[in-house]
Amino acid sequence: MSGSVHELRPRPGDSEKITINLGYVDLGHVDLLVRDGFYANRTDFIRTAIRNQIDRHDEATRRSVARKAVELGLRHFDRADLEAARDAGRPLHIRVLGLATIAADVPPDLAREAIASVEVLGALHASPAVKAALADRIR
Repeated sequence: MSGSVHELRPRPGDSEKITINLGYVDLGHVDLLVRDGFYANRTDFIRTAIRNQIDRHDEATRRSVARKAVELGLRHFDRADLEAARDAGRPLHIRVLGLATIAADVPPDLAREAIASVEVLGALHASPAVKAALADRIR
């Protein structure tokens, strides 16, 4: 594997929104750092803190990704990918750290025939019907 884990970060429009709860004192510290110009806003602070922790654990993440045979980054599965897996009799074991997407034109029955398991650390984007069809295979 070449490069570092954070080289594969998505562009700002390719991100997932999350919500966190912070204690008032922690939030006050964040606001103080923003007010004093260390960060542009709360989001800038939080992203920076997360990236610092990811960098801090970079080597452990690399070992885990290699050990678990996880694809790192963005991985898209289109209808042709799934048809090829089904036709070859080799169902896919999808393991992604980042974003896995299953094309919108993939019908639920094809997804069930072609995908044996799904493990995504990050986000899985697929139609609600495909997610429902794979519900017992998603970890």
